[in-house]
Amino acid sequence: MEIKELNKEGRVTFLRIDEEGLRKVPMFEHAVQCGFPSPADDFLDLDINLNDYLVKHKSATFCVRVNGNSMDDAGIQSGDILIVDRAEERKNNSIVLAVIDNEFTVKRIKKSGDKLFLNPANENYQPIEITEDMNFQIWGVVTFVIHEL
Repeated sequence: MEIKELNKEGRVTFLRIDEEGLRKVPMFEHAVQCGFPSPADDFLDLDINLNDYLVKHKSATFCVRVNGNSMDDAGIQSGDILIVDRAEERKNNSIVLAVIDNEFTVKRIKKSGDKLFLNPANENYQPIEITEDMNFQIWGVVTFVIHEL
């Protein structure tokens, strides 16, 4: 799998995943235990196409690299790659890639009464209330996070 940088907009780096590399990742036929160890098969049974798991709407999906730690408690760390789907339905508490006054941010969207907030997942940051005088747009819903263990 190869991830290539497409464009850098301030603190957000847009990426493209080489589709061919996602098609031939070996996968064990049986699930692997996370608890008590069990014997594993000695062979790989099939290839898995990660596009089938990571990309629901191909023409509406893109990747960005995260810079910052405001979403640490949601499992999104600086340097992670996010899979963002522009066609995915935006729901209350969805994590979204948004633009506020030409600045990109990743936050959890929260509607409270008639007010809209972008909430961080780190107690060191404050929620952002979206007001009518802001230039605000949601670019998509974060569907997956890719990070190194």
